[in-house]
Amino acid sequence: MKLATYLMFEGNCREAFTVYETVLGGKIMAMMDHKGTPAEEHVGPEWADKIMHACLEVDGQMLMASDAPPGRSDGPMRSVSVSVNVAEVAEAERIFAGLSEGATIRMPMEETFWSPRFGMLRDRFGTNWMIGAEMPADKANCS
Repeated sequence: MKLATYLMFEGNCREAFTVYETVLGGKIMAMMDHKGTPAEEHVGPEWADKIMHACLEVDGQMLMASDAPPGRSDGPMRSVSVSVNVAEVAEAERIFAGLSEGATIRMPMEETFWSPRFGMLRDRFGTNWMIGAEMPADKANCS
C-alpha cells in the first residue's frame, strides 16, 4: 500500500507545483489540463487550461493535486498539512525558506523537543506545511 497526499487548488496548481518541484527537488511526472480530456465538457471555458491532475515525484513518493472548479471543493486546504521530514537541519531550513516567500509563518523554524528544527507555514498557494529535521534514531518516535 502507498499513501499519497492530494492537494486541491483554486486555480494556481501549475504555479504551485512548479515551485514545489524546485524547492523539494522533485520531478513533475504529470501536469494535465482539463482541455482535450473528457473532463473538459464538465468545466467552464475559463477552466480549460487549469490542472485536472498533477503528480510530483520526490524520492519515490508522490504529491498529487488538481485545480478544483468552483462548487467542486470544500474550499482551500485549511485543516490538512503536508509534513516533510529530512535527515539534515540545513535541508529542513532550505525547504522552509524556499516555501516561505509570501507565506504565513505559523511557527518559525526552531528546535523543539521532538526535532532539532521544526517549522510550520501556509504558503502563498494555500498549502499548509510542517517541515522538520529528523531526530536522531535513539530519540525518534515517528517519521
